[in-house]
Amino acid sequence: MSEYQRSNTDWFHDAKWGVFMHYLADTASATAATGITADAWNRRIDQFDVQGLAGQLAEVKAGYFFITIGQNSGFYLAPNPTYDEMTGILPSKCARRDLISDLYDVLNPEGIKLMVYIPSGAPANDPAAMEKLGWQWGFKGKEWGKDRTGLRLVEFQLKWEAILRDWSLRWGKKVCGWWVDGCYFADEMYRFPDPPNYESFARALKAGNPDSIVAFNPGTLMPLVCHSEYEDFIAGEVDKAFPATFEFPGYLPLTRFVDGAQYHVLSFIGHWWGQSKPRFCDEFVIGFTKNTNAFGGVVSWDVAPTPEGRITQPAFQQLIALRDATR
Repeated sequence: MSEYQRSNTDWFHDAKWGVFMHYLADTASATAATGITADAWNRRIDQFDVQGLAGQLAEVKAGYFFITIGQNSGFYLAPNPTYDEMTGILPSKCARRDLISDLYDVLNPEGIKLMVYIPSGAPANDPAAMEKLGWQWGFKGKEWGKDRTGLRLVEFQLKWEAILRDWSLRWGKKVCGWWVDGCYFADEMYRFPDPPNYESFARALKAGNPDSIVAFNPGTLMPLVCHSEYEDFIAGEVDKAFPATFEFPGYLPLTRFVDGAQYHVLSFIGHWWGQSKPRFCDEFVIGFTKNTNAFGGVVSWDVAPTPEGRITQPAFQQLIALRDATR
């Protein structure tokens, strides 16, 4: 295997800020999808207005756009024969429409890069998928941080890498980046010299586009640091403790690169992931973005979608204000 090299993040740096969207069958990072069937999911994906969304992103002059492939429900935005074969779930919860490819077709002419989100584990609210893929939470205890057993989950990791490789090869250079959630158990699962490990994980994600950039999210940890030598930018997740990202002088140097990875912050415009009403005034969003850009960092702002996949109006108006102040 050839020596691993990080991908160039200059285009990401030059974009300065972009838009992130959780488009899920359930609520972001929370409850199970109730009452939704594969047919209902396909109808939702079929009505996703890619042209309308692309028009909004072009109007706010977004540098790039992130969208979730899926999360805990087990419903995904695009076909994946490898996932279907491994789980045996029928009818498939992977959408018939390849929404990622359709988004690329309308975003690329606008010069807007497309990036995707995927968890590091099988869908936690789909017991059948968890069993078939061999996924378990990172420890067997019932409480966070208790009774850790050091589960490496080799069988699961090999299957998950194959599933993600399938998507990566399907999309090729259409997808420019991956944001991988839930890498909470790095010491138990990924920090090993032999595969499966962070390197094999990154290679699977880059199978279709070696130039794509990757981040592994360890959760909302402060300060914002590089999590692995195999990530190209830091995940930078920040939730309600948002002011902590300003970092006290001397606590963490505010520079473009952190241990070789591009500095990046991801947080939400609303009061939680996928919520609409802004929690900050326009001046704060503008000021924080400018401050981060000033030392070479990048900011991603999560917005709430309508059922048709457009940005809700309150978030859209705040992005317009950000555009006017920064573009």
